[in-house]
Amino acid sequence: MDSISNVLIAKALDGLQARYEATAQNIANGNTPGYRPVRVAFEESLRAAAAQGPDAVAKVASKMEFAPMPRIASEMRLDLEIATASQTAMRYGALLSVLDRQMAITRAAIAGGR
Repeated sequence: MDSISNVLIAKALDGLQARYEATAQNIANGNTPGYRPVRVAFEESLRAAAAQGPDAVAKVASKMEFAPMPRIASEMRLDLEIATASQTAMRYGALLSVLDRQMAITRAAIAGGR
């Protein structure tokens, strides 16, 4: 795996962790009057930085922003927050799986293919 891949995966894991924490905060505050959910965006910045190389990727930071106000003030879509949490967890797990495979290849190479 090349150096940019390692940095991309690390930054993606950081972004997904931040999204998962924001989603947990949204779920915890679902019944709080006047609460505005937060969102974490990082994919576009990461995609743009990937074209510029590992140094640009290393500088990418997750951006937390408030979600648009719902049409109905009390409308907090708990089902969508739970779906976001599930999707985030699946993406996180997939990236960890890629890292695990890479480590297995490295271990095999160090052990001489045994």
